[in-house]
Amino acid sequence: MAEIIQKDGTWVFDGDALRLTPGRDKNVSLFRKELGELLVPLAALAGISFEQGKKSGRLRLRLRDGADPLLHATGGRLAEPHDPYQLLVESDRYGVAEYFVDEVRNALLLDQVPSDPVDAYLLPGPAVPLSVSAGDGVASFDGERVRLEWKWQAEDSKSAAGPRTLPLGDIVGVEWQPTVGLENGHLRFTVRAAPSKVPPKYDPNAVELWGFKKDPLMALVAAAVQARLPHPSAPVAVEEEAAPAGDAPAPAPVAEDDHDALLRRLRELGELHRSGVLTDEEFTLAKQAVLKRM
Repeated sequence: MAEIIQKDGTWVFDGDALRLTPGRDKNVSLFRKELGELLVPLAALAGISFEQGKKSGRLRLRLRDGADPLLHATGGRLAEPHDPYQLLVESDRYGVAEYFVDEVRNALLLDQVPSDPVDAYLLPGPAVPLSVSAGDGVASFDGERVRLEWKWQAEDSKSAAGPRTLPLGDIVGVEWQPTVGLENGHLRFTVRAAPSKVPPKYDPNAVELWGFKKDPLMALVAAAVQARLPHPSAPVAVEEEAAPAGDAPAPAPVAEDDHDALLRRLRELGELHRSGVLTDEEFTLAKQAVLKRM
């Protein structure tokens, strides 16, 4: 086991996973403290590095594309202080940091972990229920629905409509954008059959962010929702239109190897459904498509 303990946090590697715990130092960001401890499986890693500086260094983890719903929801826009996959290392602990890197790299080589993208989330995302107040509203998520409530600073178009509830099944996308310069940020949900192109300031499916301390916490809501939406790289099952009676061709025989592959696919779909990545409807359609081939 390898371990490094710093004011910024503690990283522990047991050979199978890394446990990342944020520190209690006053300089640790509110976002990292609210996100809490992360357990990163070795299979989710693409690499690790250590950069030395005169006064301090920095450990960095690089995850495989698509492995973490938080990274997908934020699109790499989390500022450095909020990045949970970085750790500040004091100069007197450089040797420990280098040993830590060697241990993780050796495990990646021994387990032959690929660095290519994945088509299923390998981390669960932030725990629910959660609620965040920032910008012009309050966003809450209980795992099944998002609720948006408006503060007095919200535009009349939002306040007049009142609180908004979005069932998870109606949400097809989520976007978190931090405040940059004079441009406000936002948390926006794309709703099925009701896309909106109006600015977040007026969009009833968006919370506008103004660059204050709690803004990054909205990324927690974005990641929790993203973790329960279909993975963007997952195969999409397309249900074939039913052919008229008597016109349907006889199904082609399935080779034994193909049959085994279809059975594995059924098991994978079951795991995605149990973990909440696939909804009941998506799981049923995908399973029917596989059964038709069998």
